[in-house]
Amino acid sequence: MGRLCETEGLTEDQTEILKAVRTFVEDKILPVATELEHADEYPQEIVDGLKELGIFGLMIPEEYDGLGESLLTYALCVEEIARGWMSVSGVINTHFIVAYLLMQHGTDEQKQKYLPRMATGEVRGAFSMSEPGLGSDVAAIKTKAVRGDAGDYTIDGQKMWLTNGGTSTLVATLVKTDEGSDSVYKNMTTFLLEKEAGFGETAPGLTIPGKIDKMGYKGVDTTEMVLEGHQVAAEQILGGEPGKGFYQMMDGVEVGRVNVAARACGIANRAFELAIAYAQQRETFGKPIAEHQAILFRLAEMATKVEAAHAMMVRSARIKDKGERNDVEAGMAKYLAAEYCNEVVQDSFRIHGGYGYSKEYEIERLYREAAFMLIGEGTADIQKMIIGRSLLKDYKLKG
Repeated sequence: MGRLCETEGLTEDQTEILKAVRTFVEDKILPVATELEHADEYPQEIVDGLKELGIFGLMIPEEYDGLGESLLTYALCVEEIARGWMSVSGVINTHFIVAYLLMQHGTDEQKQKYLPRMATGEVRGAFSMSEPGLGSDVAAIKTKAVRGDAGDYTIDGQKMWLTNGGTSTLVATLVKTDEGSDSVYKNMTTFLLEKEAGFGETAPGLTIPGKIDKMGYKGVDTTEMVLEGHQVAAEQILGGEPGKGFYQMMDGVEVGRVNVAARACGIANRAFELAIAYAQQRETFGKPIAEHQAILFRLAEMATKVEAAHAMMVRSARIKDKGERNDVEAGMAKYLAAEYCNEVVQDSFRIHGGYGYSKEYEIERLYREAAFMLIGEGTADIQKMIIGRSLLKDYKLKG
């Protein structure tokens, strides 16, 4: 390991956890990542190994059989895992968001019911806001839950882009409830939908049609979810009270954006490692290409971008760990890390020359994975809107 992406002020426990994850990435992920990715094969052995390491319960409190670690610890672990294979970090991310939502907003009964089994990976979480044609306009969701006379709900609609849609057994799902508020944002509710793992009708009235074929981000299953007369009890409302779903989900998205920033940092760091190694091996005009000034300058720029993105990601995680809102910081970190990730990967691709276009070289996989960072958990334009509006409030002219 080189000097990039080091983090100051870590505890002994954090250091040991990161060391264990880094060793796992080197031994169990990097040797098989490209082969599994090209085959679009679910990394079951890797997932089982992460369960043994306790990664699925990393932030779940010890009283619910988790490790009780911070968001920073989690983000640094994600950065390491994404350095090995970004798809594996996706297996964990939505699971983590659902666990976080339960920790922050769940009733005592919901926490007792789900968190201990989520910590072991027995219950696997997925997170569902988006719908076909919806994009970033969450307020425009059409999937609707109608309350019956007995107090239960019937849900109809179609959700889109569920990471872990097939492998999950618990889906935190945002729907419209329209129970009388004047605000559209207070007419949305998060339901905890239980289902079986797999594809097809995995619960009465709940269908997971199959995997969506993607350009990258392979191995992990990304799906739709179709709800047709799906019955769900009122106690499956996150927090037990309807109308709070939008605000709950936005809280989850903030930590999700830290996660995506961490993934982008991991990809960028790996792309840099590949580039600087290749540049010392490949020779042109009688010397390694690293000795050509154009390549040397490019490597320097790449390393600086990796460091800057890592620093912003770490800061956004630490702010959230202090119990403060980090919408601006998480948006900045996600925006910058995603943009820099793509630039670093493209530079690494160029340093590899024609070999970068070959599927035999790892950079080809990173090139396709980096593109997802630009759109995951909100596009760059959405981040800019969040950042800009908050800055206008902070710097509002007096008088």
